[in-house]
Amino acid sequence: MNKSGFLFGLFLLVLFFVWYLYRPFLLPISIASLLSIATSSLYSYFDKKYKSPMIKAVILTVILGLIFFAPIVYALNALAHFVNNFDVSFIEKIVKLKNQLVLPEYLGFVKPYIKDFLENINVASLSSNIFKYATMILKGSAGFVKDMVIILVFYFFVNLYAKQLLEYLKDVLPFEKNSSFFTEISSVMNIVFYSTLITAIFEGALFAIIAVIYGYNGLLFGILYGFASLIPVVGGLLLWLPLSLYQYSTGDSFGAFVIAGYSIVVISFIADTLIKPFIIDYVNEKAVKTPSNISPLVIFFAMLAGLTTFGFWGVIIGPAITTFFISFLKIYHKVLHEED
Repeated sequence: MNKSGFLFGLFLLVLFFVWYLYRPFLLPISIASLLSIATSSLYSYFDKKYKSPMIKAVILTVILGLIFFAPIVYALNALAHFVNNFDVSFIEKIVKLKNQLVLPEYLGFVKPYIKDFLENINVASLSSNIFKYATMILKGSAGFVKDMVIILVFYFFVNLYAKQLLEYLKDVLPFEKNSSFFTEISSVMNIVFYSTLITAIFEGALFAIIAVIYGYNGLLFGILYGFASLIPVVGGLLLWLPLSLYQYSTGDSFGAFVIAGYSIVVISFIADTLIKPFIIDYVNEKAVKTPSNISPLVIFFAMLAGLTTFGFWGVIIGPAITTFFISFLKIYHKVLHEED
């Protein structure tokens, strides 16, 4: 038997068993690796300050944990408290107030639609659905927290051996060591990570302001809105609509419309539609070491597709897959020209 053929067959067999052994952790490992690439500029910053790989890995893991893990744990505790203390009477108040609805004259045209909506509310059904979905969120979030812990563990080890892993990949992959392949992927992942983080914090802070004005927990609603803003299409609607309805149930119809109007105009239109592209451009030009040549629009649609397909972590996976594809196309084009 051919020696190289035997070794290749043996390698495939070992690869299969490695895949079978680690398949429950493949997604967390992939996400941890992508997050490591996305925070490579932070790694470079701490690399100049600290020589110990252990210190750098610990600092980066703590930062990532504080960014994602701590807010999620806080939000889950608050959600559990909400479920345990949920008052069904606020839904009944909303329905009863349909005949007392007072709107400014210029908004009078929407009154019949609001009344129809309120009349169609089934209190028992809606209350049941709220409990059902809240329970589903809590159950799903328990799995999410477990995945987050695994991701943090792998993220720590990826950063601990970052330099060795990068050098090994450069030696194994058939690319030139100074190839733009690694730089392009790193740049795009940095842009996605920082622009998403800044946008979520920015929009969450804006929503926290209106929540505090009306006496709600600004920190909780800011965190929830920041994560909700990552969801395609509906996004912040999942937060401002229930809050405005609750405000309406207290008899403050003006406050309810202020919350809804503020969320639609200031956050959804001005912040998300107008300011967000500038944030992506700024991160691309100023915050990353090597600006990416990939259009911000492509990055945006990659994030949207990733969120739709993979859920929360799609914001990292979507742009990574897109960047790999574009980079391979560039390499393939270059190889074809070299052969000619």
